[in-house]
Amino acid sequence: MLRLVVLVSGSGTNFADLLQRTNAGSVPAEIIAVGADRACGGLEVAAAAGIPTFVEPFVAPREEWSARIADRIHAFEPDLVVLSGFMRLLSASAVSRFEPAILNTHPAHLPEFPGAQGVRDALAAGVAQTGASVIIVDSGIDTGPILAQQRVPVLPDDTQDSLHDRIKLVERDLLASVITHIADGTIDLADHGLEHRLDRTDS
Repeated sequence: MLRLVVLVSGSGTNFADLLQRTNAGSVPAEIIAVGADRACGGLEVAAAAGIPTFVEPFVAPREEWSARIADRIHAFEPDLVVLSGFMRLLSASAVSRFEPAILNTHPAHLPEFPGAQGVRDALAAGVAQTGASVIIVDSGIDTGPILAQQRVPVLPDDTQDSLHDRIKLVERDLLASVITHIADGTIDLADHGLEHRLDRTDS
């Protein structure tokens, strides 16, 4: 069973869904700690479930803050780190401590609409469909290897909130599937790491 540390910044609805699935046994993993860069609803969900939590408030410079939060994560010795609505960029050196076993969900069909405003940007672009993706985190902004993604239609009367709500449902299913497939060996993260990606590109 995989040991997960989850990082959150907001209400933690996607994290709460993953917690429910792990508790039910449908995802073969255990959430051993939840961390955040601020006080937030996600930490409250974790505390209510008896899961250890930690907060590392962001203080510049980013490199030093990233090293501190990476130390907090590392202390739990996780098999996998999951960024679930975590709204801070970790430094490249912090990411490298866990890569490729560090995942992020993104509310767009990458490489379309990267960055913090993927849902807003899709609506502004007037596209007929956007999507959801699960990626390995690298040193870029939503540029890591894609492990799973799915299209989500944009409806004529969609608002940013309504579209995001539908994307979240897909994100949750994709994340659960990816973690399950990592646990059962269907996905080998070593095949998707940065070094492998660079080697493949150069060949």
